[in-house]
Amino acid sequence: MMSGGGPEQAPLGAEAVVAVVVTRHRRELLTDSLKIIATQSHPVDHLVVVDNGPDQPAREVVRACGLPATYLPSHRNLGGAGGFALGMLHALSLGAGWIWLADDDGRPADEHVLAVLLNEARTRNLAEVSPVVANIDSPEKLAFPLRRGLSWKRSAAELGADFLPGIASLMNGALFRAGTLEVVGVPDLRLFFRGDEVELHRRLVRSGLPFGTSLQATYLHPNGSDEFKPMLGGRFHAQDPENEVKRYYTYRNRGYLLAQPGMRKIGALEVLRFGLYFIGVKRDPKAFLQWLRLVRQGRRERFFRY
Repeated sequence: MMSGGGPEQAPLGAEAVVAVVVTRHRRELLTDSLKIIATQSHPVDHLVVVDNGPDQPAREVVRACGLPATYLPSHRNLGGAGGFALGMLHALSLGAGWIWLADDDGRPADEHVLAVLLNEARTRNLAEVSPVVANIDSPEKLAFPLRRGLSWKRSAAELGADFLPGIASLMNGALFRAGTLEVVGVPDLRLFFRGDEVELHRRLVRSGLPFGTSLQATYLHPNGSDEFKPMLGGRFHAQDPENEVKRYYTYRNRGYLLAQPGMRKIGALEVLRFGLYFIGVKRDPKAFLQWLRLVRQGRRERFFRY
């Protein structure tokens, strides 16, 4: 069964799990993702797919996945932030008890990921729990490096414990209690993409709700480590995306984030770190001036699209 603006649907049960996936022009990757979501040992009760690119519709991919599903085409590209906000609000409107997030280019590592996350959330009384996000091409490595103190961890084996409190990747396999979203809200549409998950993480931290990452579950995602450029023998890193669009949203949104309560203390350090990278390592003062301009734009909340 698939709906998309049809007759009213009966509310789901209090413990129902709704998976929310955002996609745009990646039908093959979406097919792979939904295939694993549909075969979870703890079944997904309903699937919501927000399609930011209905000019190349994914409706048939959603219809063929075998899950009760809602297909939400958006004729304005809402980005990852707006797409997840729309999908999460729709999941709440269905009566979901749990909301499980996934992107179209990633997928659960096996059929037990949801069951493990639910067990962890219930056992530890968590408001949110995330799996380890591993490199889809080299699952022994992390898809994104994780800083612990002054060192960067690049593999799950380096993380040590079974559970990391207060640490979470929020769009890649993250499982939220529905009530958590009433406290922290949904992603901010204005951020479009890049940094929206960091901003939601900031709200989760400030809420005081318990959350974290379970090392017993893994979500696979394309490698995102290449953007983080090492400095001073790897003790510091600077994020330097490969294209102009990603740089625009990354640096603009970072400026907004650093002006928010809970993140202001690291703002001055960011100027020193990126100044060292662009001038001392990359030797590109113009790039540093661009970084400063975009950070200031974000601080002023000038959220114009690229």
